[in-house]
Amino acid sequence: MSFDWSEYLRLAQELVGQDVRPAGQEARLRAAISRAYYAAFCEARNCLLAEGRHLSTGHDVHRAVREEFTKSSDKMRRQISQNLDRLRNDRNKADYDDRVRRLADTAVADIELSRSVLEGLARLRQVE
Repeated sequence: MSFDWSEYLRLAQELVGQDVRPAGQEARLRAAISRAYYAAFCEARNCLLAEGRHLSTGHDVHRAVREEFTKSSDKMRRQISQNLDRLRNDRNKADYDDRVRRLADTAVADIELSRSVLEGLARLRQVE
């Protein structure tokens, strides 16, 4: 069965404290995947901006951030790029596909990947 996209509205209402029937687990898992990506992406983007890097704006900024980390000779930076790429792919599936296989497993894995990116970025900031 396809995802009922109206569940996102129910989740949004729930998040702002409106008294509604709680959103379904699938909406929660999809939102978790999306938020895990954006936690990692925004921290990575801000890290690059703090380093004085100039990034494109709009939707291209997602690719630009990954590319900045990919082209580095530093192994940790390249790993951050790989993790961001996987998180982005999973986020796109969660945000656009009617059916996503192994959704719960993906959500758990992406939370760990996001945590790994954040830890790597924290280490990079300590080195500077």
